Amino acid sequence: MNLRENLRRLLVRFYARRVEGHLDHDQVPKHIGVIMDGNRRWAKAAGSTTAQGHRAGADKIEEFLGWCSETDVEVVTLWLLSTDNFDRPQEELVPLLGIIEGVVRTLAADGRWRVHHVGTLDLLPPQMQTVLKEAEESTAHVDGILVNVAIGYGGRQEIADAVRSMILDAADKGTSMEDLADAVDVDAIGKHLYTGAQPDPDLVIRTSGEQRLSGFMLWQTAHSEYYFCEVFWPAFRKVDFLRALRDYAARHRRYGG
Repeated sequence: MNLRENLRRLLVRFYARRVEGHLDHDQVPKHIGVIMDGNRRWAKAAGSTTAQGHRAGADKIEEFLGWCSETDVEVVTLWLLSTDNFDRPQEELVPLLGIIEGVVRTLAADGRWRVHHVGTLDLLPPQMQTVLKEAEESTAHVDGILVNVAIGYGGRQEIADAVRSMILDAADKGTSMEDLADAVDVDAIGKHLYTGAQPDPDLVIRTSGEQRLSGFMLWQTAHSEYYFCEVFWPAFRKVDFLRALRDYAARHRRYGG
């Protein structure tokens, strides 16, 4: 590593400590959603394979959660696999599913995180379903960050599933369609979302420079703040994270008012 690169890294660490030192922990978002974008483009730029890009992105997750712990974040939602991703070629999808399965196992084994799956379980291979169920069960007692792993997730599908769940519950209780229609409101649907009683995301971070949600938590992000970062997810640094928190803290949230 040359002198210039060493100096650059030193300056970045110094800047990160400076930003962190001025961070008001009372203004830190309690729930952060992350659209971890750019693994394939990072791999292409680095001359690596797509699978290596996905592995590099997976390796970034625990580091990111460590930063969240240091700054008192309570809930993190990681979008690992969308419903649209199932349209990718099998030669990419199969290794990706294996990498994601490894991520879930690692998070569960870490002992610091409480893992919760959000998404359509039936879309996933049986082995993945088992891994997710075991991860939830083995971490249910953990008093740490609640980590939502969004796998097989789509925002529109979540709303459809919530409405379906509400209708089925009403049918089980013998509720008439007229009474159900009268009972439908925002809170009623919200209780049947994958995130249930969790707080909505305060901040959504998307890496790679794309400035769209792509269907991420459509219902829950109605009043969220967004932070779009140019860097690809595998190259996301602590200083990038701290900048997102600083930017969030500087905003005045009006909630429609």
